[in-house]
Amino acid sequence: MNKEENFDADVGIVGYGPSGVSAANFLGALGVSTLAIERYEDIYSRARAITVNDWTMRIFQSVGLDEALEKGMDITHSLRWIDYDGNELMRMGFPPSDMGHASAYSIYQPEMEKTLREGAERFADHVSVQFGQEVTGITQDAEGVTLELTDCKTGARETKRVRYVLACDGGSSTMREQLGIQLVGDTLETRWIVIDAQVKRWWPDRHVLTFWSDKKRPVVDVALSMGNHRWEIPLGPNDKDSDFATHDQIWRLLETLGVSKDNVEIHQHAFYNHHIRHAERWRDGRVFLLGDAAHMMPPWAGAGMQSGVRDAQNISWKLAGVLGGTLPESVLDTYEAERAPDVERYTQIAIQLGRIIKQELTEEELAAMQPPPDAEPELPPLLQPPALAGGWLSAGTNPAVGALLPQPRAAGSDGKLGLLDDVLGSGFLVLGADLDPASVLSPEEKRGWEALGARFIALRSADQHSQSETDVIDIDGTLIAWLHARGADVVALRPDRFIAAASGNLAVPG
Repeated sequence: MNKEENFDADVGIVGYGPSGVSAANFLGALGVSTLAIERYEDIYSRARAITVNDWTMRIFQSVGLDEALEKGMDITHSLRWIDYDGNELMRMGFPPSDMGHASAYSIYQPEMEKTLREGAERFADHVSVQFGQEVTGITQDAEGVTLELTDCKTGARETKRVRYVLACDGGSSTMREQLGIQLVGDTLETRWIVIDAQVKRWWPDRHVLTFWSDKKRPVVDVALSMGNHRWEIPLGPNDKDSDFATHDQIWRLLETLGVSKDNVEIHQHAFYNHHIRHAERWRDGRVFLLGDAAHMMPPWAGAGMQSGVRDAQNISWKLAGVLGGTLPESVLDTYEAERAPDVERYTQIAIQLGRIIKQELTEEELAAMQPPPDAEPELPPLLQPPALAGGWLSAGTNPAVGALLPQPRAAGSDGKLGLLDDVLGSGFLVLGADLDPASVLSPEEKRGWEALGARFIALRSADQHSQSETDVIDIDGTLIAWLHARGADVVALRPDRFIAAASGNLAVPG
């Protein structure tokens, strides 16, 4: 607590689900004083998200949690679309990723959240969590935010004073409601049942993420990690939740998919509707909406929870810079500007995948999805790497700007090998491809990056001597080749490893 200014923490987090606990890890790693508020001490037992991809795992790597999380995950083998006659309509494998991790993993969300909570405990000097409380009032002024907390058991009230707030309290966010921020979009009418089960006996192709494609009853059939399995099945127009209140009633649905009691043991189920909705704005003064509080999408791309994790990383390094005095407060306006287009991209991918599963595409649309016979192979949209079209980026035409830098294996000058991000270290960086980047920056450009605490690192080929103890060796030569292909001898990296500036204009973004 900063007694002089009477703040209990620099950042308050409301909600300690995936977005909130991720933010706690990112802020804690950056040394930001953080207070999280959560109604429920126990982790929500129902698995909701089913997957994370290479980008999300790289984000977790940035706070040293990738290996711990991977222990509770399985690498996703492939995707397929089949019909009820057993015909395979389409199959998609996962090519090797250039981000240092497998392209996709299946998860068991309660276990993942447990690991994330344990990760946040590493930063106990900076991060504290108050369970059993909810935020029942919020007041903002020019210096900070006052949160009114109510004890969920006793009704006792207290206030906490913070400089900024991250609202991570889910799709039914009371924070969003208190701020008067409206949701834009639709909630689809079809009701879905989600069935989670523990595997008792393997069945053919259980490891392949399967979409049963059908106009009336499309199904998501997915292997979760740790021996769990999930089905998501739409109810018919005349079905009610109460028609599937017992396991015996639920078995009628699973048996149509060839699943028997010899295969699995049902342990829970729930009902929900798909949402295509987003908040009309993601910022209100000193409060920012993250995850489902800001946006909700159908599940077909597996990107809902992951988008909240990405929101948390994006706003966390910016808040750390503002609070530390190295970045202007205006950088916080780039949070929604950068994240909203990516969320919209995944939302549209999810909608399109859903149309395939529900057999809603016309023959012309299906034909358009097939690449010409002589076309170069191209990653499907779901697997394409993210890129920023605007936000905290320097002006210019270099195509590297806004790209997420690939992450091959690399080595330090001392010969120790690892993934690139681990070898480089955290924070702002300026990289040169076979040259000292500091030698080509103007004095003004160099001073600008130094003010952000940036380090200057030369990438060297593996077939030459390193020239400085700060050199990093591009073991396979892929990173230097990637930079040269984009006409970028020098690039400046943000803490999230997106390229902020490149050859042609290496000034710090305004």
